[in-house]
Amino acid sequence: MMVLAVSLIGAIFIFLLVYYLVMTKLLPRTEIRQRMRNIRDVTQGQRSRSGGVDLSDIPLAERTVLPFFKSISGALLFFAPKGIYERLEKRIMLAGKQGVWSATAFVCGWVLSVVGCLLLAFFFLSGMKMPFIQRVALLAAGGAAGAFLPFAMLNSLIRARQKKILRQLPDFLDLLCVSVQAGLSFDGSVRKIIARMKGPLIEECERMQRDMQMGMPRKRSLQQMAKRCDVQEVYLFTTSVIQSERLGTSMAKTLENQAANMRERRRQTAKAEALRAPVKIVFPLVFFIFPAMFVVVLLPSLLFLIKQM
Repeated sequence: MMVLAVSLIGAIFIFLLVYYLVMTKLLPRTEIRQRMRNIRDVTQGQRSRSGGVDLSDIPLAERTVLPFFKSISGALLFFAPKGIYERLEKRIMLAGKQGVWSATAFVCGWVLSVVGCLLLAFFFLSGMKMPFIQRVALLAAGGAAGAFLPFAMLNSLIRARQKKILRQLPDFLDLLCVSVQAGLSFDGSVRKIIARMKGPLIEECERMQRDMQMGMPRKRSLQQMAKRCDVQEVYLFTTSVIQSERLGTSMAKTLENQAANMRERRRQTAKAEALRAPVKIVFPLVFFIFPAMFVVVLLPSLLFLIKQM
């Protein structure tokens, strides 16, 4: 029975691994090739002359493998709640992986993690003699750990990216303020900074510039950038720029006030972290430093008392 269960879980794991590779590696390349093929057919007029698509131009994997896995994805999307996929897409966007990951691929990776942890738990329990209840508890713990790991990794990526954005924002505002005061426009200043800096905030500004070049209004592009960052300070910056543009006030003065405000917020954040340091050091002090001090201070006295007894 145990061998059958392990074999079944192993087969599911292999199938999910193939599904994950197809949806993350093969599908994006196929979509790019399909777009290029459509552009070529439109420009050359092949589709209108032939009346259809030449199957010899389409690889075998696109004709057989992809439709099968797409039907599985459609079934999963049909049975899964719509809100879950929307939340996953939003979390992936906040992690800076939009266009690299997808909600379907993340769900597949989540299932792979659960099945993989269950397999590890099976292999761990195969060489041990334990009661049935303890086996079930360990398997449940393995499955829970596998279900928790992908979301913990995603949340860690989001927090790390937001910290980088928050750390980079004051310097970005200082350079933007100086450039605008020197006579450059807002868009020209942003382009200059993009050419000389790197980081998640710069990537979002670069995407904002691309959106504006594609015809999106500046107000909407700034709002979309703030949503992708999801940092309170970025919301304040974009709101002040939008209000300055709408009311016709000085952009240089607005950016100067924002830069001073961000520097002050950085100082307050540093002071708050410094005040939390004594609380954070209590646990390493109790579990690591105090035992070593007790050994150094009390052990000679204890040994002396033992010899005297």
